[in-house]
Amino acid sequence: MTTEISDARKAFLKKDFERGFIRHCRFKAVHASKNRFESMVEIAPVHRQQDGFIHAGVMAAMADHTAGYAAFTAVPEGFQILTVEFKINFLKPAFGGKIVCRSRVIRGGRQVLVSESEVFDVREKGESLAAKALVTLMAVPAEKILKPKSDSK
Repeated sequence: MTTEISDARKAFLKKDFERGFIRHCRFKAVHASKNRFESMVEIAPVHRQQDGFIHAGVMAAMADHTAGYAAFTAVPEGFQILTVEFKINFLKPAFGGKIVCRSRVIRGGRQVLVSESEVFDVREKGESLAAKALVTLMAVPAEKILKPKSDSK
């Protein structure tokens, strides 16, 4: 069993991570290794809720997506990862200038994997754990995934 992923696979996953909705959210891939993935976002006004804290939806999306890419590092090429379920606990309000998410696979498998994500609020004095998520994911052969048709409107 390999304990590392190739540089080409790391580069692919980092680039793939930043597509679609995630690009809109401005999340960036930071690190990829076998069973682990890290992301971050520099906080802009659009990431904050009405009281100035970082929106829970931003942290939840980051926790889910980063957990998925941790799982992506654990499956062979040709597989896609889909979230089956996730639970997130918000431990304290986040309000810093950046958040970082570190995810790791805690149960590997051929079809079902479980990852955990920790979201850290980065402030001048360091990092503070703001949220923790548990994410159940499914590895699906890419050819079995039906791609949605583009909306022509």
